[in-house]
Amino acid sequence: MLSKTLHISSSPHINKGISTDTIMRNVVYALLPMVVFAVYAFGTNALFVILASLVACVGTEHLLCVWSGKPSTISDGSAVITGLLLGLTLPPIFPIWMTIIGGILSIALGKFVFGGLGSNPFNPALVGRAFLQAAFPVAITTWYPAFSEGRFTNFSGSVFAFPFSTPIVDGITGATPLSAFKFDKVTADSMDLALGLVSGSIGETSALLIALGGIYLITRKMMNWRIPVSILGTVFVLSGILFLIDPKLYPSPFFMLFSGGLMLGAMFMATDMVGSPITPLGVVIYGVFIGLLVVVIRIWGGLPEGVMYAILLGNALSPQIDNLIRPRIYGTKKTKP
Repeated sequence: MLSKTLHISSSPHINKGISTDTIMRNVVYALLPMVVFAVYAFGTNALFVILASLVACVGTEHLLCVWSGKPSTISDGSAVITGLLLGLTLPPIFPIWMTIIGGILSIALGKFVFGGLGSNPFNPALVGRAFLQAAFPVAITTWYPAFSEGRFTNFSGSVFAFPFSTPIVDGITGATPLSAFKFDKVTADSMDLALGLVSGSIGETSALLIALGGIYLITRKMMNWRIPVSILGTVFVLSGILFLIDPKLYPSPFFMLFSGGLMLGAMFMATDMVGSPITPLGVVIYGVFIGLLVVVIRIWGGLPEGVMYAILLGNALSPQIDNLIRPRIYGTKKTKP
């Protein structure tokens, strides 16, 4: 006599389910090492910026849920991730009041108006970052040196500036590595970039730690490895070709990989499950498209960095990619979308 009952059913056949909050919790785990290193590199000011972004995102999501008569969704962890990612894209001495505005808009415009988690076409943190880039271009391009003396005891007047007042800026650096290349054709050492020994946004701390966080999620099968591999591979190949053509005019592919927000964007923003395609070929096309735009904007565009715009445009293109290459159902003929 059989001790177990045989169940016969149609696909899909799921052996193990992973809940949303489990995935989000693991993403937070992957982000924590770079957050700790960022605070160590930039000091207390960076910590306040990250905390302000975190509180603004979580608080906004809770209040909007209460206002709309829905149960609060802050327990799923998505707002925490949005707050961490937004904070990591900002300069270490970015004013807190501007950070709060960015956090509010990340959740309200980037997520809530589309129906909440699972319905947002764009990465919410990048939506808030794009607004801050347009509204406060000076503040968002004001930098603070990494590993400066007194970074744990000195509080920048810019961070605690009164809302809508002119921030008091102190201890700024001349330029980030990408700005130095863009305007002066000077490149930083690739090892310094990989280890995070340069100035820049809070999240431009250590490409190595960011990569390790991404690898952790890939091994847990909570990230599609094809997206970061296709983005980084495209940037490396294209910039490598340009570097071979004229090494005096174009930076090395290693500089392109480790500088700016490319590693953070490729690992933690472009891989957003909602804003990226779902087919294996689709995610490769998506990644190649983003990588191509990053190189074009960095080399020939008017801005030093193009990761944010490349990912947002990739998010916009994602549904069309899936429609164009959707797989044929077995036994049927492929029809035009």
